Parts: sequence; C-alpha cells; structure tokens
Amino acid sequence: MNSHDHTLREITRRHFFSQCGVGIGALALNQLISAEGAMKIDPANPMAPRAPHFAPKAKRVIYLFMAGGPSQLDLFEHKPELVKLSGKKPPASLMAGKRFAFLKGTETLLGSPRKFGTYGQSGMSLSELFPHHQKIADEVCWLRGMTTDVFNHGPAKLFMNTGFQGPGRPSMGSWATYGLGSPARDLPGFVVLQSGPRGPRAGAQLWSSGFLPSSFQGVPLRGKGDPIMNLRSPEGMTRESERRFYDAVAGLNKERLAATGDPEILTRLNAYETAYQMQTSAPDLMDLSGESAATLEQYGCDPAAPSYARNCLLARRLIERGVRFVQLYHTNWDSHGGPNENLNADFEAVCREVDRASAALVLDLKQRGLLEDTLVIWGGEFGRTPMGENRATLGRDHHVDAFTMWMAGGGAKPGIFGATDELGFGVVDGKVHVHDLHATILHLLGFDHERLNYRIQGLDMRLTGVFGNVVKGILK
Repeated sequence: MNSHDHTLREITRRHFFSQCGVGIGALALNQLISAEGAMKIDPANPMAPRAPHFAPKAKRVIYLFMAGGPSQLDLFEHKPELVKLSGKKPPASLMAGKRFAFLKGTETLLGSPRKFGTYGQSGMSLSELFPHHQKIADEVCWLRGMTTDVFNHGPAKLFMNTGFQGPGRPSMGSWATYGLGSPARDLPGFVVLQSGPRGPRAGAQLWSSGFLPSSFQGVPLRGKGDPIMNLRSPEGMTRESERRFYDAVAGLNKERLAATGDPEILTRLNAYETAYQMQTSAPDLMDLSGESAATLEQYGCDPAAPSYARNCLLARRLIERGVRFVQLYHTNWDSHGGPNENLNADFEAVCREVDRASAALVLDLKQRGLLEDTLVIWGGEFGRTPMGENRATLGRDHHVDAFTMWMAGGGAKPGIFGATDELGFGVVDGKVHVHDLHATILHLLGFDHERLNYRIQGLDMRLTGVFGNVVKGILK
C-alpha cells in the first residue's frame, strides 16, 4: 500500500464533506447569505436589524395564545337563536359533511347560559366572563370570521403557528426574526412565556425555527427560579474568568468555522454571547420591583408569583428592551366537559386568569405610546361547537368553521370584522383563514408574504405556503 492509498483510507466521510471544495457547510453558508429571494443575513450577526420589503405598521409582536380553543359562543358571540333552540337537534343541512373530534351525531344544540352586553362604538358583543375586555372594545380589531383546517390540538396549534400541521416548519416568531432581525442586544429576538396547568400540546415545535437557522428559534423563559436553566455562573467563576472562557471557546469555534463554513457554528457563537449578556439582562427583566403599584394592580399581577398576568407585564418589558416577537401560551381552554374542563367553574376560572391582564396589556401599551407600532394578537387554535358534548358536565367540541380572534395596534383597524350565521356554525361575512391571518401579520410587519422565503431542498418555502391573502379590510 502506498502513502497515497493510506491517506485516502484515513480520510473519514466527515472529513471528506468538510474539506472538499464544495463542502456542505460552505454550501449552506452560501445559501444563507445569497439565496435568491431570501433575506440577506450577516452570518456573524444574524439578529442584526434588517429593513422589510416596505414601511411597516408594526415593529414588534406580542401573541397571546389561548391553548385549547376558547369558546367564542360563551365569550364573543351572542346567539339568541341558539339559546332559543338549545336542547334541540342541529339542522341536518348544517351537519352534512362536517367532521368533529369527539361528536358522535347524537348531540344537541347548546345555547350559552352567559349574559351578554354590547360595548363601545362598535357594539361588540361580550359576555359577563370578560368584563375587562369591555375597556378595550374600541381598541381592538375583532376577527369574528376565523376559520382553520385542523381540528386536533397538536396539529391545529402547529398550523396556527407555522402554517403547516406537521412538525419541522418555522414558527411565525422565527419568520419574523428571520425577516427583521432584532434590536435586542442582550436578549433573544424571539421569547416564549408559558402559564397554566401544563404546557401546550406540540410543545417546543410551536416555537421552533424549523429549517431556518436555529438563531431564529424561540427561547422559553421560566416563570420561577432562573429564567433560563444553566444560565447562572458556576460556583467559583467570576465575570472576568467566564468572559475569558467564552472568548477561548469562540476562538475554537471560529477556527472550525473557517475549516467547514458551517453556519450553525455561527449560531453557536452567537448563542454563547447572548447567554453571557443574559446573565445580567435576564434577572433585571424578571425583577418587577421597579413597576408601580398602580401598574401591578392594573394587570392583577403578584410580582412574586408566576402567572399569565405576570407574563403579560413581562411581555411589555421585553418589547421595551427590543425583543421582536413575544409569545405567551396559556392553558387550559379545552372545554369538553370532562374533569377540570367544564364550561362552568373551570371555564370561569381560566377567563379570570386572562381577562384583566390581556386588557391591561393593550391599555398599558397605549398609555406608553407603544401600541401604535406593536401588534397584539389574542386567540387559540380553533373555536368550539354550537352543540354540547354528551358528558357529565357542560362542554363543547372543537370547531374549525367559525371562531373569534382579536388584534390590537400595529396598523390593525379597530372594529368588528366578519360575522357568523345565527347558530354560529359557519362564517357568512368576512372569512379569514389562518393563511390569510399569517399573510396579514407579515404585511403589517412590512413583508410581502409571497417574497419572504427561504430555499430548502430546491424549494422557496414560506409561512403561507402557496396560499394566503392580505385581509385589507382590517388595515388602517
């Protein structure tokens, strides 16, 4: 065996792909910075702020996600005819071709037992369960004609967050930070906060960066203890010694980057640097001692206890520090009528947990001059059926054909948009599909949704796929 043969045998598959003239790392890096139609990302600073396609109305987003599917018929849709026919079989014509998660076809119509009133100049219908929403009736764009395609929780949450019902696609927050970067220098550009009895179904896939570089992935902050696990310095490490450690690791990573061109090494470099900065920024963020008693009262927030109210206040503090996209997940809105999921006491409790703080966030942002260019979104993955479920306690099944969401600020025009039929089965005016919602959110952020794309496996992928239309009727 000659020396040349020996050298070839010593070269591993990994060495071959990293050292050949068109190594896969170099190809990935080249795609990241020069793919046609893609955003021009600085690999050394992927979160550097970037200009969108046109002047945006919204510079940042706070998405209040009600995991489980809130009942629009018990919160936002007063249906006297449904109340009148409660207990009767639904019309066969309305049930034809419909699919539900749990209904068997023997269920009857269920009118809401809640008292409703009309509020604001728009005359928005709100139930007694959301008294604080009365204060923002004229600040909000009420989307009463929402529709989706998916009726099971995990896939439906993925669809609402990523535009696709399976895992592996980038979330909306990842697309936003991919397109815009983030002015936050010592915090992630995309932050996730959670509250409620458990995490949302589909978990971390809901804030994944998918096939986008992992720099754009959402970063969950914990409600108690250290905001991020393993962020605290090890015992015996000083700030200076830790800085030397990060610099040494960065030097090794840069050597590897030069050899392979792998863009994920840049992600690792940036992650180390952000973690170092967050050792001081994260504790400051979570410390609410500087908030006034009036502000804490407005949100209904106990600064020492994890809660949805505390997360709403933290969301405001995060965008004040430059974070581009903040997403709150709150469970449990899955009101089937089973244990801990009935439309009586259980539903009342979850409404109390979110009503006051959601309204307070909108009013607080407005008072501080932030609402004009901050888009606030409220809603779940689908709605609930006009029929009740045959269970021991009061409940409704998942409904994809008609539900309500709302948006405030960021160029969304206040008022009521859309309407459903007299029983709440389907949309009769102002239909907004999930893809349309995504296209509109991107438009408010300054993007043509058909041009914000990322090439993967030879395809130009985007949040809206090959669907979606901007809902011009809700734009200011």
